[in-house]
Amino acid sequence: MRILFLTTAHRHNDDRICYHQAAELFARGYQVKICSLCSDFVGQLNGIEIESQNILEQDSETKIQTFLRISLGFQPDIVICSEPLAVLAAHRYRKKNKVSVIYDITEWYPSISMLRPYSLPMKWIHGIKFLIIQLYAGFLSTHFIFGEETKKFPLAHLFPWKKKMTLPYYPDKRFVQESVRTLDQRQITLCITGELSKEKGFGNFMNVINLLKERHKNLNVKVLIIGSARTAEDEIYVKQQLKTSLADSIEYGKPTSFENFTQSFSEADLCFDLRSFNFENHHSLPIKLFYYIGAGKPVIYSALKGIREHIGPMDFGFLVNPDDTYSIVEHIEQYIGDRKLYEKHCQNARTRFLEEFNWSRISGSFIDFITDAAKTAR
Repeated sequence: MRILFLTTAHRHNDDRICYHQAAELFARGYQVKICSLCSDFVGQLNGIEIESQNILEQDSETKIQTFLRISLGFQPDIVICSEPLAVLAAHRYRKKNKVSVIYDITEWYPSISMLRPYSLPMKWIHGIKFLIIQLYAGFLSTHFIFGEETKKFPLAHLFPWKKKMTLPYYPDKRFVQESVRTLDQRQITLCITGELSKEKGFGNFMNVINLLKERHKNLNVKVLIIGSARTAEDEIYVKQQLKTSLADSIEYGKPTSFENFTQSFSEADLCFDLRSFNFENHHSLPIKLFYYIGAGKPVIYSALKGIREHIGPMDFGFLVNPDDTYSIVEHIEQYIGDRKLYEKHCQNARTRFLEEFNWSRISGSFIDFITDAAKTAR
C-alpha cells in the first residue's frame, strides 16, 4: 500500500510527518513518500521517498499542479494532507482514483501569524476568506486527524459523520535523551526554546529572570536560550529584553535538529513556556512540553486550556498566569527551598512520559486508522 504526505508549510523532515507518522508506516511495510513545498530535497530518508522543492512563494495553481504531478507519479492509496491547499490537490487526484484524503490538522487556519501583515479591516476580510478555504478543505476530506482535542472545532462539528482520530504530538522514546538534574541551591539554569517573540512569552520569561535575581542576589542565575526570532520586529524586541537582563550568564544555542533537541537543553534545571493568553494559544497543546518531560525536566507553563484538558493533574511542574511574574518566581523558590519537591517533579515528568506521553502509546491506533481508511477507499 502506498501512502503520500503532502504539505506546503512543513519541511520534508518535519518531526511529526517524517520521523513519526511516515517512519511508523514504513516500519509496518507501507511504501511512503513525502512532498513538501517549503524545502529542497530529492532522495530517500531512512527508507522514505522524498520529493520536495521550495516553491512556497509561487502561486496556488503552480503548487497544486506540483502536488498533482507527484500524486499521479506515485499513485497512492491514501493521501495525508497538512494544509488546505494540499487537500485541494489531493481532491483533484481523487476524482479519477479511488483514494482516501486524510486532513491532518495541527495548526489553526487562519493563524494569528497569517493575518499579522494585514491592516485591521483587511484582517477580517482575509480571516473570513481563509476560514472558508479551511471549511472547504474539511468538506473535501474523507477523514480527519486532529493533533489535539481543542483543534476539533469547527470541522469535527460541521462534519460529524467523517471518521476521525486524535493523534497528539508524543515523541518516540528513541528521540528523547533523559537528563534529570540534581538542583544546586547556589545556582539555577532556566531554559526557553523555540520561537522568541513577545507573543510566545519571551518578555514574560525575562521578567521572571530579573525578579528572581533581584530577590536572590547571591543565587547564580543562568539562562539557556535555544531558538531564534522569526521576524525583524521580533529580533528587535528580543535584543531590547536582553539588554535589561539581570542574569549572571546567558548561553545561546541556535535552533537544533529534531534528533538533537533534547540534548540541547540537557543542562537546564527548569524549562519554561510563558506564551500569552489568546484564543489560538489557549487551544494549542505545545509540542515541546512532551520533550521537556521526556528528558525529566520540571516545567513552568502558561495555564493554557489545551494543556489543562489534555495533561490532567500537573504533577511535574506548575501552570501559571504568564503575566503574574511574582507567583512564577515563588514557584521557582519552592524548588530552590525544597530539593525533594524538585526531585519528585523530575521523576514524575519522566514517569508520565514513559507511561502516557510517548509515541508507542498511540502509534498502534494511528496504524489502525490508516488501515481502516484504506479499506474505505477501495
